[in-house]
Amino acid sequence: MIASNRYTAATAALVARDPVIAALAAETGPITFDAPTESNYAALVRAITYQQLAGAAAHAIHGRLVALLDGDVVPERLAAFSPDELRAVGLSAAKAASMLDLTAKALDGSVPLDDDVLARLTDEEVVARRITVRGIGRWTSEVFLMIHLGRPDVLPGGDLGIRKGYGLAWRVPTPTEKQLLVLGEAYRPYRSVLSWYCWRAAELYGGSTASAVADSA
Repeated sequence: MIASNRYTAATAALVARDPVIAALAAETGPITFDAPTESNYAALVRAITYQQLAGAAAHAIHGRLVALLDGDVVPERLAAFSPDELRAVGLSAAKAASMLDLTAKALDGSVPLDDDVLARLTDEEVVARRITVRGIGRWTSEVFLMIHLGRPDVLPGGDLGIRKGYGLAWRVPTPTEKQLLVLGEAYRPYRSVLSWYCWRAAELYGGSTASAVADSA
């Protein structure tokens, strides 16, 4: 894990603005995660693999999938495998179907993955394209925006860990998704920083395990 300089200025802005963020940053340090080394396609393949699984199990399955692809996680190679072959590495039938749907849409261009194209899309446009893929919902799309693309203003309101962390850190009842999104308006344009420190708060004050998002990014 390394400190991410993509969020240094954004963190400093919120630390100056909000004493709760300042306290969390002082206690847990800067935003850290592995610098992205994967392609956009490979990152989404990893995200699908990790959905609803403990980190160790997801890591093992993902490793077998990468081995099946001879280390080259590209749509042209994955498209050559059948659902049964993908299931043989440990993927569920639903995840195998999701990956093949992502692959087909990456190949036909309906889900853009080129960096230059993505740079021209707003956060909502990126999310809208990705949720057309079977098995990729808003949460996965928003985490992709925040961690892989480094977008600074993302708040996955449906994430229970973020909602719990907000309640614990700000000493209020756990907000609903709708309530958190309203509360998050005060943190624009740096809501990704708010999201990160809410995860940390859930760990510090609620006994949550380390975020699988950070571990798998």
